Amino acid sequence: MTEAFETAARARPSRWTGTWPTNTAWIVVGAIAGFGLLVGTTAATGGTWQGATAEEPATIVGVAALCYLAAAVTGVRWAGWVAVIPASAIPVVSELGDLPRWIPFALVGVVLAGVGLARGRAATWPQTAAMIGYFGVAAVALYLDPQLGLVLAGLALAAHAAWDLVHYRRDVVVNRSLALWCIGLDVTAGAICVALAF
Repeated sequence: MTEAFETAARARPSRWTGTWPTNTAWIVVGAIAGFGLLVGTTAATGGTWQGATAEEPATIVGVAALCYLAAAVTGVRWAGWVAVIPASAIPVVSELGDLPRWIPFALVGVVLAGVGLARGRAATWPQTAAMIGYFGVAAVALYLDPQLGLVLAGLALAAHAAWDLVHYRRDVVVNRSLALWCIGLDVTAGAICVALAF
C-alpha cells in the first residue's frame, strides 16, 4: 500500500537540513562539476569561452529535469543519481543522429511522463511541469540571438536551483545529496553562462 516513494514523506521530520560541512561539500562538488562541464564542452568542441552557446546550459537543464523525472517515475530516490549517466549520453546520441539536442531530451521526457502517469505516480505531474518550464525556456533560447539565448538558457539553469532547494528542504523525490549537488552545478554553470554572454 505504501509506495517506495511518497511526495509528502520526510526522512528526518525534526530537521530539514543535514550537517553544514556535508551540505557545503555537496554544493562545492556540484559547482566544480558545473565549471568542469562548461570547460569540457568548450574544449571538446574546439571552441573558446567566448564561443559558448545556449546549447550548453540547455543540455544541463535537460539532464537535471530528466533525473528528477526518472526518480519520480520509478518512485526510488537514488534513481535520480543513476539517471545522470544515460541522460548525459543524450547529447552524444543526438550528435550521432544529427538531431538538435532538445528533441531527444523532449522525447525521453514524454516517455518517462507517460510511464509515470500510467503507473499512477503522483510526483510525475510536478516533475513533468518542471521539465516543460525549465527545459522549455532553455530550448526556446536555442533559437534566439546567440547572446540573448545564452543569457536566457543560463538564467533557466540557475533558476533550476530553486527547484533543487524545494526538494532538499522537503526531502522528497530525489536524495538530498543530489539536490545539493544540483544547486552548486546549476548556479555555477548558469552564472558563468550569463557572464559569458557579456
